[in-house]
Amino acid sequence: MALDDVNRLPNGARFFRCALQVNPFDYVQRHKGQSRFPDEESYNKALVGKLLENDVEVISITDHYRVSGIGTLRSAAEGAGIHVLPGFEAVTKDGVHLLCIFDQNKSEQELERLIGECGIRDEAAESPVGKLDCLDLLEHARRWGSACVAAHVAGDGGLLQTLSGQTRINAWRSPNLLACALPGAADNAPNNLRPIIKNKNPEHRRSLSIAVINAQDVSDPGDVSKPGSSCWIKMSDVTVEGLRQAFLDPSSRIRLASDPQPVEHAELLRMNWQGGFLDGASLNLNANLNVLVGGRGTGKSTVIESIRYVLGIDPIGQDAISAHKNVIKRVLRAGTKVSLVLSSHMPARREYLIERTVPNPPLVKDENGEVLPLSPIDVIPRIEIFGQHEISELTKAASARTQLLERFIDESGEEEITKSEIKRKLAASRVRIIQIQSDIEAAEERLADLPALDETLKRYKDAGLEGQLKERSEIIEEEQIKARIPVEIEELDKILGELKEKLPVDVEFLSDDELGELPGKPILGRYRGALSELSDSLARIVTTGAAAIEKARSSTKEIDQDWGERRAEVQARYEKLLRELKATSVDAEEFIKLREKIEQLRPLQNQVKQKRALLEEEVAKRKTDLAEWEDAKAEQLRKLERAAKRVTRKLKGRVRVKVSPAGDRNALETLLRNRVGGQMANVVERLNSHESISLTELATSCRSGPDSLRENFGLTLTQSKNICESSSQLPFEIEELELTSTTNLELNISADRDEASWRTLEELSTGQKATAVLLLLLLDSDAPLIVDQPEDDLDNRFITGGVVPRMKEEKRKRQFIFATHNANVPVLGDAELILGLVATGEAEEGKARIPREYMGSIDAPAVCEMVEEILEGGKEAFEMRRLKYGF
Repeated sequence: MALDDVNRLPNGARFFRCALQVNPFDYVQRHKGQSRFPDEESYNKALVGKLLENDVEVISITDHYRVSGIGTLRSAAEGAGIHVLPGFEAVTKDGVHLLCIFDQNKSEQELERLIGECGIRDEAAESPVGKLDCLDLLEHARRWGSACVAAHVAGDGGLLQTLSGQTRINAWRSPNLLACALPGAADNAPNNLRPIIKNKNPEHRRSLSIAVINAQDVSDPGDVSKPGSSCWIKMSDVTVEGLRQAFLDPSSRIRLASDPQPVEHAELLRMNWQGGFLDGASLNLNANLNVLVGGRGTGKSTVIESIRYVLGIDPIGQDAISAHKNVIKRVLRAGTKVSLVLSSHMPARREYLIERTVPNPPLVKDENGEVLPLSPIDVIPRIEIFGQHEISELTKAASARTQLLERFIDESGEEEITKSEIKRKLAASRVRIIQIQSDIEAAEERLADLPALDETLKRYKDAGLEGQLKERSEIIEEEQIKARIPVEIEELDKILGELKEKLPVDVEFLSDDELGELPGKPILGRYRGALSELSDSLARIVTTGAAAIEKARSSTKEIDQDWGERRAEVQARYEKLLRELKATSVDAEEFIKLREKIEQLRPLQNQVKQKRALLEEEVAKRKTDLAEWEDAKAEQLRKLERAAKRVTRKLKGRVRVKVSPAGDRNALETLLRNRVGGQMANVVERLNSHESISLTELATSCRSGPDSLRENFGLTLTQSKNICESSSQLPFEIEELELTSTTNLELNISADRDEASWRTLEELSTGQKATAVLLLLLLDSDAPLIVDQPEDDLDNRFITGGVVPRMKEEKRKRQFIFATHNANVPVLGDAELILGLVATGEAEEGKARIPREYMGSIDAPAVCEMVEEILEGGKEAFEMRRLKYGF
C-alpha cells in the first residue's frame, strides 16, 4: 500500500459533534404553533445548513413517540453527509422524558413497532404518554439495543425533577441508564441536584457515574448555535454501540461545549513497511491513545523498534541496545524500508516524511518530497520511546531520572544557550590564563640570567672597556629599534588586506527584489545607499593605504642604506679597536656578545610587567564568569526543585519527587582519572563521602597545595600531591564542571483508602520502581510517548489504580503508543485506536499483518471480539474469572 493510501485506513475513535434532540417540522408545528418557515422543505434546508455551518456531523431526530415526520429531514441531512440516528422521545407513565436513540439502519417501520410496545395508539395526541414507567422503559430500551438518555434531566419532565423518593433513586441508579442531558456542565446544575448528577449524593450514588451530555431541543435552525444543543462524542463509527461506549467512559469520550478544546500536539500520523517481517503492513495512527495487541511473535515490538529506528533514537541501557539491534538485524532485516509521516505543531502545523532503509541513516523530507538538512529529532523533539524492560533500566540511573524531571521545566532554550556561552568563555579564559602564565614563566626563566650578566658587564666597565666600545654598544641598541620598523609596516599591511577582503560591502539583501513588497521598503532602501557610500569610501582608503605602505617601504629602504653606511663605519672602527685590544689580551668580542645578550633580555622585563597586568585582568574576568556560571547552575537547580514540587502535586498521593544537588559525581571522577591517572578509587570514594561538595573550594585547594586538599577534603598526602602536580589545567577544569543533580522518587504502596506508606526506589520492587518512573513519563508533555509492554515491569494493581487514570487524563494533550498484553491498558484506558496484529511463521521467515477489521476502538464489534479473545482469553475464560471472583 502506498503511503498516501494509508490515510484511508481506519484510525480509531474521534470526536463527532452531535445534536441528539433535533425535532422535525411536524413537531415544530404541533408544539410551537406557526413556524417561521412556510413548509417542511424550507425548514429542513435551513436546519441542515445551520448544522453544516456549526460542524455538526451527527444528529438524532427525536419527536414525541412519533417517527412519521422524520423521513424528509433524515433524507436531507444524510444527503448533506450528516449521520442520522433515528429515534423518539418517550414520556413514561410517571412523566419522565427519555430519548431513545437507534442505529442508522433502523427503519421507521421498526420504530413504529417499538413505539407500539410503549402502549401508544393515539397519534393525534400532542404529546402522548406511554404505559411503561421509567424503569420499564429503560429495560425495554436495553432489549431494543437503544441508547437511552434522560432528557432535560434537571428541567420540566426531567427524571430528577419529576420523580422523588425511592422511585427516583431506583430510576437514577438503574444500570440501563447511562446518560442524561443538561444545557451546560454538571457544575452548573441546580444546587439541589448537582450532588446527584456528580455522583456525590450517598442515596443516589451509582457504581458508575452517569454521563452528562449537552442535548437540548432543536426546534429552529437558530437553536443549533446554542451551546447546550450539542456536544462532542468520541466514536470509531457512528453507532449506538459508539454512544454506549462513550456513556460508559464520559471523561474520555464526551466533551461539552463548556469544556476546553483539545490541545494541539505533535503526532505520528502514518507508517508503513516495505520488506522484512512487516512487509506491506501499514498504520494510520490516532492522535491520542494507540494500543498494539496480538499474540507473542506477531510484531508488536517490531513496530515499536521500527519507530525508534526510523527516528534514529538510541535506546537506554545495554540490554535495550542489544534487543533493538537484534530486531533490526533479524526481523526488519537489511533492505527493509520504514516510512513514517509525522506532524509538528510548533510554531505551525506541518507534516514531514521520515524514511529509513536498513542499514542507512534516516532522511527527512518535506510535504513536497524534498530532502531537508534536518534530523528526525529536529522536527519532533522530546519524543520518548521505551522498549521492553527499558523503563526498568531507567530506574537504575538517578541522573537519567533528572532528565525526565527537566521535561517539566518551562524554558525557551535560552538558558541552555546562556550556559553554553558561559562555558565557552570559561574554556577560552582557561586557555588564555594558562598561556599567559606560561609566557611569564618562560620570560622569568630567561631573565634569571640577567643579574649575573649585569655583574659581568660592571666588571668590564670597571676595566674601562665600556668607554672604548661605546659606539659599538650603541649600534646594538639601534639595531633593536630598527628591527621593529618592518614589523610595524607588515602589521598595518595585514590589517589593510583584511579590510580589502571584506569589500565591497554586501548590499544585495537590500535590493528591490529582496525587499519585495515590504511596507517599509522605501525606508529600508535608503540603507543601501548608506552602505554603498561606506563601501566606496573604504575602497578609497584601501587604495590610498596600499600606496602609503609601498611609499613607506621605499622610504625605509633609503633609510636602511644610510643606516647601513653608518653601521659599516662603526664596524670598521670597531674591528680596528679589536686588533689594538687583542695585543693587550682584552676580549672585546666577549664584551660585545654580553651587551647583545643583555639588550635582548632587557625588553623582557617590560613584557613580564605587561603580562602580569594582563593576567590580573584575565583572572578578574574569569571570576566574574565563574560567578555567572554558579548563578546559572543555581537557577537550574531551583527550576528542578520547583518542577519536583509541581510533579509531586500532580501525582498527589502516588509519587513524591526530591532533587539532590550535584548528586552525580561522574563528571568529576572522569576528570580526575583522565588528568591524574593511577589508582583513583580511594580518592573518588573520599570525595563522594561528602554529602555536598563545592567545586570552587576544591579548585582553590588544588591551587593552594597538598596541605589544603588534606585539610579540606580528607585526602592523604600522596593523593593530594598527585592531584596538585598532575596538570596546571585541572583547577580550571574543576571550576568549569557541572555536576548533574539526581532525582529521587518515592512511591506510595498503600491502597487508595489506606494511610500512605512511602518507599524510596531502593526499597521498592522492580515493578514498583517502574511504576513510579512511568507515572512521571505520563505527565506534562506534548510529544508522543511510546512504550513496549509496560506491564512487564509494572505491578498490576498500579496499572489500574495509577497508570491508567493518569494516561486517560494526559492523552487529551499528547499521543501514546503502547504495545501490551494487558487488557486494562486498551479497555480501561479507553484506547482511541486498537491495532490487532497477526502473524504466520517465525519472525525471520514469517510475516506479520494488521487486518483492516482489527483497526478501531472498542466500539467496533470486530475489534471488541479480538481484544476479548487475545487479552481476555475469550468469553468463556472471562466469564469463568468473573464467576470465580464472585462479580
